[in-house]
Amino acid sequence: MHDNHYFQVAIIGGGISGTSLLYTLARYTDLSSVALFEKYDEIGSVNTNARSNSQTLHCGDIETNYTYAKAKKVKRTANMLERYALNHGYGGKHIHKVTKMALGVGAEEVAYIKKRYKEFVALYPYMELWDETALAEIEPALMEGRTEPVVAMGAKDQYSAVDFGAIAKSFVDNAKKESKKEVELFLNTQITSMKKRGDKIILASDEGEYFVDFVVVNAGAHSLLLAHQMGFGEAYSCLPIGGSFFYAKENILNSKVYTVQNPKLPFAAVHGDPDLVKDGIARFGPTALALPKLERYRASHFVDFLHALSPDETVVKVFYDLLKDDDIRDYIFRNFIYEIPGLRRNEFVKELRKIIPNIEPEEIEFAENVGGLRPQVIDKVKKELLLGEAKIETEIGVIFNMTPSPGATSCLGNAEVDTRLLCDYLGVRFYAEKFKKELE
Repeated sequence: MHDNHYFQVAIIGGGISGTSLLYTLARYTDLSSVALFEKYDEIGSVNTNARSNSQTLHCGDIETNYTYAKAKKVKRTANMLERYALNHGYGGKHIHKVTKMALGVGAEEVAYIKKRYKEFVALYPYMELWDETALAEIEPALMEGRTEPVVAMGAKDQYSAVDFGAIAKSFVDNAKKESKKEVELFLNTQITSMKKRGDKIILASDEGEYFVDFVVVNAGAHSLLLAHQMGFGEAYSCLPIGGSFFYAKENILNSKVYTVQNPKLPFAAVHGDPDLVKDGIARFGPTALALPKLERYRASHFVDFLHALSPDETVVKVFYDLLKDDDIRDYIFRNFIYEIPGLRRNEFVKELRKIIPNIEPEEIEFAENVGGLRPQVIDKVKKELLLGEAKIETEIGVIFNMTPSPGATSCLGNAEVDTRLLCDYLGVRFYAEKFKKELE
C-alpha cells in the first residue's frame, strides 16, 4: 500500500471527463495507484449534472455543425460510451432510446438537410429522411400551424439520451472495483496550486500536500486558471459562456429536435429535448451569454475570471471582430434579453416557434438554476475562438484539458488519448486490446 499522500497519477476534477479517465486508468493500465480530487461533496455536480447539459449523446448524426470527418471521429467516441453503459447494464437506466432528428425549416434548410442526409447516411445507415407527413405522425406539435416547408433526418431506435451525472458516478464505482489497484477519491478537496519539485508534482490543497508523478487537470474553466498559475497556456484566454433553458409546462415534445446550426456561431442552436430528470417535460435551449464567473450557479471569484480571461489587446480584438458581424451581434443581444425576467419568455418563444409553430409564451417557463457554463477558449496567437477541444500538454508530467468537444460524449475517447500520453511518460502499460475489445 502506498503512502496516502503519494500517487502515480492524480486527476483534478470529478466531472465526467475526470471520472472516465479514472475508470480507464484503473481498468486498462498497470498503474498501481491513482487519485481523483473533487472540490465539491459529490461527483459530477457542476456541468456533468443532468440539469446543466442537454443530456444528449452527440454522435454526429443530428449535429449539423459537424463536418463528415468530425462526425466520423465523434461517432467512434460516442459508441464507446454507449458500449460502456450497455456492458454495465445501464440501458434504460442511465442511457435511453429517444427519437432524435435534425429539422430543416424553409426551402434553403430543406435543401441543406436533404443534401446532408445523402452524404451522411453511409456513416449512419439507421438514419431516415422524414417529410411533413412523417413528421406530423412522429411529432404532431412540429407541424401544427406550420406554413414553411420542413424536412428532417432522424432515427427512432437509437440510444440518444444520457444522464451523464449518473454515468460519472458509475465510473468511480467501477474503478474502485478493480483489484490490485489503489483508487482513491478525495471529495471536498480543492487543489489550489501545483509545482514541480524534482521528479514529482506537488499538489497543494486545503487538506495538505500530495505528491504525484503525473497530473491530468479536467476542471473546466479552472483548468486554464491552474495552467496560467504554472506558467502554461499563456496563448489561451477563457471566455465563460453560460447556457440557460426553458421548460414546457406540459409534455409537448417526445423527441430530441435539433435545428440547423448557423456556421458563424460557436454555440449550439436552440433544440428541444424530453428532460430525463423532470418527469418527461420538454426542455428548450440553450441560450448563450458571456458571464464574469467560472461556474454558473456557484459562488466564484471575479478575480479568477479575470485571470482566466487574461484580457489584453488580442482579446479585445477578438471581441471587436465578433461584434462587427451583424448575425453575431444580433445573437448576443437576443441572448441577453433571454435572461431578463418579464421579457425573456416573449422573446425566446419567437425562436422556439421554429420548432413548435403554435407555442405561446404562457406555455413555457424559465428553468431556474438550470444550465451549465462552457469555457470558450480564445487562441491569442490565431486571434480567434477555438470551436473544438483545447488541450495543453507540458513536458513536466501535466496535462490541462478545457472544453472537450463534444463534451461528455467524448469522455472515453479523451480518456484514451490522455491514458496513452501518461503511459508513455511514466513507462507503464496501456491494455489497448482490452480497451478496444470492450469499448469499440
